[in-house]
Amino acid sequence: MTVLNKRSILKIAAISVVAAATLVACGKKEEAKPAAKAEPLKVAFAYVGPVGDGGWTFAHDNARKELEKQFGDKIVTTFVEKVPESADAERVFRDLASQGNKVIFGTTFGYMDPMLKVAADNKEIKFEHATGYKTADNMRTYDSRTYEGAYMAGVIAGKMTKSNTLGVVASIPIPEVIRNINTFTMGAQSVNPKVKTKVVWINEWFNPPKESEAATALINGGADVLMQNTDSSAVLQTAEKMGKRAFGWDSDMTAYGPKAHLGSAIINWAPYYIKSVGEALDGKWSTSQSWWGVKEGAIDMVNVATDVPDDIKKRVDEIKAGLKDGSFNIWKGPIVGQDGKEVLAKDVVADDKFLSGIKFYVKGVEGKVPN
Repeated sequence: MTVLNKRSILKIAAISVVAAATLVACGKKEEAKPAAKAEPLKVAFAYVGPVGDGGWTFAHDNARKELEKQFGDKIVTTFVEKVPESADAERVFRDLASQGNKVIFGTTFGYMDPMLKVAADNKEIKFEHATGYKTADNMRTYDSRTYEGAYMAGVIAGKMTKSNTLGVVASIPIPEVIRNINTFTMGAQSVNPKVKTKVVWINEWFNPPKESEAATALINGGADVLMQNTDSSAVLQTAEKMGKRAFGWDSDMTAYGPKAHLGSAIINWAPYYIKSVGEALDGKWSTSQSWWGVKEGAIDMVNVATDVPDDIKKRVDEIKAGLKDGSFNIWKGPIVGQDGKEVLAKDVVADDKFLSGIKFYVKGVEGKVPN
């Protein structure tokens, strides 16, 4: 039997303590938890119409879905539909802010002042306003050059009309809508100088019954090709029922009136939404004003009808190419107003300030611009 002296016993005890400590340390290392996963960025959208409107809001919501595909679990998106352009919009924006959303998109002109007010009280949140012009350190604007789609629609309409009378169902008399009416007319006149355009205002963005009534009135007044600056498919559907032709607006509306459909002037909001949220995720978001068109992939004319002559289809393709590379300018003088006075001199190209302040009709548009 081996007898251990006091020194040996102490040595063995010390070794045991070290070994135990080593085992504990190793155990802690093995049990260490992975770093906490970053919380997804919460992104919210306020829509003026229902997501199923087939037009404006439908286009925004499709882009929201593309945004989710792009960023996956890095973001979480929500939306509120049918938010009126009134004081109620402020309540909705405050509610979205209180829910922890860090980027909030307001998708219609009438949200501008309510959003600006809420942005002032929530400096940590990034606000984005569609089609407006007011900004703040944490609020910026974005828009699409819908007039480019209107011009291409006009080129097709000018060739396809038999009565030389076109009709536009218009929403709110702001420069954006007046500009689209004018540009549609200018496109038509570029291939058919005899064209004239009639306008019916409904003073709403989305009201299918009113849109249908306005389309009917235009057709009864002699218009055989219709365009709209409203949000539903009612204008195209009315043209289909009455044996006339029309265009889709904001989204591809072919299915709503396949016999009437001449083409759809669409907006693709996805490129901008992806850019904006990407900047927020990367910490590079800053206030700005963006106005995107064919060049940026935001505007297009799609599903042009098979009975549209090949030379017109070719012209539309040439316009797209010219808008994309900057070689073609829609608003280039000489351009004459409804009163016969020159609004743009020969070879002068309108800048964005001019385009953003249009409050007149060009020659060929009938009626008066509402106050």
